[in-house]
Amino acid sequence: MKVQKKHLKILDVLRLSLRIFRTNPSRTFLTILGMAVGIGAVLFLVSLGYGFQYILIGRLVTTEDSLISIEAFYPPESGLTLGEKELKEISALPEVAEISPLTELTGEIKIDELSGYVLIKSSQANYFRLAGKIPEYGRAFGEGEKGLVVSNTALRLINFEENEKSLGKELFLRIAFPKNESEIEVIEIPEPFSIRGIIVDEHSPPFVFVPSEFFSEKISNFSRIFVKAQNIEKVETLRDQLIEKSLLISAKLDLVRQARRIMTIFTVILGVFGVTALVVAAIGMFNTMLIGFLERIYEVGIMKSIGATSGDIRKLFLTESLIMGFLGGVGGIFLGIFGGEVVNLGMAFLAKQLGGEPIKLFIYPWQFLVLIIGVSIIVGVFSGFWPAKKAALLSPKEAFLKK
Repeated sequence: MKVQKKHLKILDVLRLSLRIFRTNPSRTFLTILGMAVGIGAVLFLVSLGYGFQYILIGRLVTTEDSLISIEAFYPPESGLTLGEKELKEISALPEVAEISPLTELTGEIKIDELSGYVLIKSSQANYFRLAGKIPEYGRAFGEGEKGLVVSNTALRLINFEENEKSLGKELFLRIAFPKNESEIEVIEIPEPFSIRGIIVDEHSPPFVFVPSEFFSEKISNFSRIFVKAQNIEKVETLRDQLIEKSLLISAKLDLVRQARRIMTIFTVILGVFGVTALVVAAIGMFNTMLIGFLERIYEVGIMKSIGATSGDIRKLFLTESLIMGFLGGVGGIFLGIFGGEVVNLGMAFLAKQLGGEPIKLFIYPWQFLVLIIGVSIIVGVFSGFWPAKKAALLSPKEAFLKK
């Protein structure tokens, strides 16, 4: 009598596949653990690369407008400065959204009997947004506001505390304005300026940012200018136009692109080391599936003799490997995030002890987590593909003879 072949239902295939957790729990658990360790190593190393990229680009781009702004200036050896004429020409370019000129002068800050020589930077309020310069303490001065943004090294000259405790305190200014090439006019501003923000910068000379509108009649030349493009597509065109005017330029967009290329290569290298662990785990899973097939040859023969099709057997083995791959991926995500968060907490604790700012070294983009799950499933299916094929091609007679 010929046995009628009937395909197993999906729920039946799933139920039979889950038997591996009862029949061989230790081997199944260790296989999934091996897969989880491999996936976790990939996630740990790649998320470290993402974290470094986030930190580096975050340092370069502190405001959205700074990404599409260009710093332009004449070469120092040329002796040229930007005047009102050049500013009007640049402002008239169709690619330009707004500009912010900057003038650097020498001067002195005073409070009571203490004083210190500093670099006076005369700027508009939008300078901080276009240049991406954000005070670590306080804020930048607003339009028409009589305030200062000072460096911590400038505060050190007059024995002020280099933190938020100095915000709101007032300083007097003496500024040297060049009248011509050989004559300098020193002006002492009678009204004090209040400290609005503090920038921590140990590498530059002590400096103070002063709103330019409070002595605009004294300034006719500017050392540099920040130019914001209409949008990100206009940046390269605007850059070329500024270069045609014999200006040197510096665009954060170029720095970000270069940094992203470097960090992408770095992330890929880290990922390659992680993939090595994943390959070892995949070999372990393939070995488990192959041994499982050899141990269940007789069982396959019985299933085929009572009506299971080759497709059913193939689905059974592939579902088993898919489940182990999926669970290995989930476990790998847990291990990778757990390891990364432990390091993040350790770095935060260390930064707190040393008086620095905590940094997050590990970043986990959700798109990459989804990719990790997909890769783990694919690895599981590929690991079980050959044993599934061998089991599907096995006839009942061969199975009983091999038994």
